[in-house]
Amino acid sequence: MDAVDAARTTFPGLLRGQARNRPQGIAWREKDLGIWQEITWSQALDWVQRLAGGLAALGVTRGDHIVILGENRPRLYAVMLAAQCLGAIPAPLYQDAVAAELVYPLQLAEVKVAVVEDEEQVDKLLDLRDQLPLLRHILFHDPRGLRKVKADCLMDLDEVEAAGQAWWAEHPGGFDAAVAHVRADDVAALFFTSGTTGHPKGVVHTHASLIDRARSGAEFDHLGPFEEVLAYLPPAWIGQNIFSYAQHLVCGYTVNCPESQATVAIDLHEIGPTYYFAPPRVFEALLTDVHVRMDDAAAPKRRLFDACVALGQRVQAARDAHQRPRTIDRLLLPLAEWLMLAPLRNVLGMSRVRVAYTAGEAIGPELFLFFRGIGINLKQLYGSTETAVFVCMQPDDGVRSDSVGLPAPGVELRVAEHGEILLRSAGLLRGYYKNPEATAEVLDAQGWYHTGDAGWLEPDGQLRIIDRAKDVSALAGGALFAPKLIENKLKFFPAIKEAVAFGAGRDHVVAMINIDFPAVGSWAEKRGLPYTGYADLASKPQVIDLVADCVDKVNADLATDAHTAPLQIHRFAVLHKELDPDDDELTRTRKVRRRFVAEKYASLIAALYDPAQTHHLLRVQVRFDDGRTGAVQADLQLRAARLHAALRQAA
Repeated sequence: MDAVDAARTTFPGLLRGQARNRPQGIAWREKDLGIWQEITWSQALDWVQRLAGGLAALGVTRGDHIVILGENRPRLYAVMLAAQCLGAIPAPLYQDAVAAELVYPLQLAEVKVAVVEDEEQVDKLLDLRDQLPLLRHILFHDPRGLRKVKADCLMDLDEVEAAGQAWWAEHPGGFDAAVAHVRADDVAALFFTSGTTGHPKGVVHTHASLIDRARSGAEFDHLGPFEEVLAYLPPAWIGQNIFSYAQHLVCGYTVNCPESQATVAIDLHEIGPTYYFAPPRVFEALLTDVHVRMDDAAAPKRRLFDACVALGQRVQAARDAHQRPRTIDRLLLPLAEWLMLAPLRNVLGMSRVRVAYTAGEAIGPELFLFFRGIGINLKQLYGSTETAVFVCMQPDDGVRSDSVGLPAPGVELRVAEHGEILLRSAGLLRGYYKNPEATAEVLDAQGWYHTGDAGWLEPDGQLRIIDRAKDVSALAGGALFAPKLIENKLKFFPAIKEAVAFGAGRDHVVAMINIDFPAVGSWAEKRGLPYTGYADLASKPQVIDLVADCVDKVNADLATDAHTAPLQIHRFAVLHKELDPDDDELTRTRKVRRRFVAEKYASLIAALYDPAQTHHLLRVQVRFDDGRTGAVQADLQLRAARLHAALRQAA
């Protein structure tokens, strides 16, 4: 491999290329005490070199795993690069995971060195030391709160950098030699799946697989060095990692790291990203915030908002269908832009967004059309941890709410006879770490990756996903039952944050629903409805009526097609607690762990299917912030929903 190829096919090579070609270009920005601090590509390379030397001085060698635990921080990204320069393998973990969740991945990867952000993460690892005999060093970025913490394994990253400078002084030419030894087919990172059905699996990716998909996506959307990206999602999620790490190094654009999760909305507005990525839950939260604000507005402004959004959606729907919008709509659109749509994008911090993607799970069509209607180029993509994200993408002139786009460049796609999506690409995982059985289940002898998703290819080549294949089933009457279809329609409403639908093998569908506490709280306050907390608010008859109205609208929508009319919700319950990752009900990426939820709430589900029961006393175990467990109990009202006659017959 020559020097030019090496510079394009490994992450250390890409870093050196950016530092050589754009030394004064801004690699990272980080907000600290309200002020944005900038790090150039030249400074980034120096930083990475010092950190690599410090890791080498601690005994880190080729093939070692280094855990990264924290929010998006430039220095933590620099540590990942430093590890890769030595041939070591960074393994980012979810920073909001409780201590017990960290034991399995740390033991599996035989981690000797962990690099963490702050005191919170240090405390977790110190509590686990008895279970992690191989863990020798805990390196921390932020020293606040750690001055009086004494442990032989603790070391400030400032000390690591100083040791690294001394190490390279003693080993002249060592850094260049180490980087030259890194190859495209070396393991670049270990990512852990969300673990919806058990222990998370370690997904092994090479420099080649990650860079191939990052470059493919960048070329597809014509990304360049002048893009601005806000890195605010967990770095352990491969979606965030691809956008703020792999594509960052491929394209040379600027990654901006917020001061904290609490400042993300402000930072989004200040930075004005041009390239934006978020899972559906983020767009759901943004829409809920918009609706809450409009509820506070005067009636004329609410009517103007509704009219402008409806106009924008009509125009965009026509354009997406390659049709000419109505003349009156085209004439009125500039006025709607000036009065409402442009100010709304500015409030959301999306005035400069050129390309926005959503992925991670299916997005509700109503939610998708809202954001496209207000002038944001929101598109869907399809991928997973195992495929390095970019499997299907939507071109700007081929965006549809019911598909996830065309196969990305370099992807070969087909649908098995039983409806499962299969694919081949250069971006596939090498395998699951220390799990050849699981690897054999998803990678067959011909190199096809079995996604576990059910769907089909449309005549125009676009892919439609129904749901996870294991979650797609049928009602007792034979109607196809895909719970995500129903749940996404429910979550479009600002009052509903989460929903879980049940119906496999049953006569009809029932649902458990979480209210959106801020949105419903604001709604209750405007009506003078007092409440003491989430459980109290969720049990109010007026709130259950509000949710019932949302369910009724979903049923009416399902009834418009004979294929979905049998999926109408017959009964529902509003839960007295939010589904929570700490209670194992959701993954760290906020996906419902269906099997676990079905078992935990089995008594409630049985009650929903018993028409004789109008109330159900539910007691469930919860985990508190300090790790203790307890139980919460409530008498839930089981409410019947209104059903609608099918309006359109099946073809």
